[in-house]
Amino acid sequence: MYKTILQQVSKHIQLTAFEKEEFKGILQLYTLKKKEFLIQPNQQVNHQYYVVKGCLNAYYSDELGNKHILQFAIEDWWISDFQAFFEETSLQLYIEAIEDSILLGIQKDALETLFIRIPKFERFFRIITTKAFVSLRSRILSFLQKNTTERYVEFCTTYPKIEERITNHQIANYLGIQPESLSRIRKELSNH
Repeated sequence: MYKTILQQVSKHIQLTAFEKEEFKGILQLYTLKKKEFLIQPNQQVNHQYYVVKGCLNAYYSDELGNKHILQFAIEDWWISDFQAFFEETSLQLYIEAIEDSILLGIQKDALETLFIRIPKFERFFRIITTKAFVSLRSRILSFLQKNTTERYVEFCTTYPKIEERITNHQIANYLGIQPESLSRIRKELSNH
């Protein structure tokens, strides 16, 4: 259960056996069934979640009820409504399981205590937060600079093999295009 998260951490910081146990001690196990919500708007969020197994998506629902997928999270990824987490505001996002999922959650106060007890964890969480920021910025620039075919290719690179796990409608939604456009793009790419 903890092996993958500890492998991810060890890519950035080295931990003693004691520090690994301290870290594991603050993690909380969550299991979700397909289509079950992890979080919904107007709740308070005080956890970040690491995906051990499964696939989730974070989306915003506008005033007309239209869903706008902002992120997918698969194994070895982190997910939350990070704005609500860091600013201690109400949630604006839905996070829903696309597949049965297993997550490890870290509560904000426990994380702050961990930073005091084992300061090197601040480095690890700074690194993953920076990566998330860079990923979001890249996605915004992709929408501004690239055509739909380039965005689809970039999506396939970012989320390898995820197409087997999610619907065409979800991919199209994430890319900001209609499902028919996605079909056309795939057909054009397969002919090259």
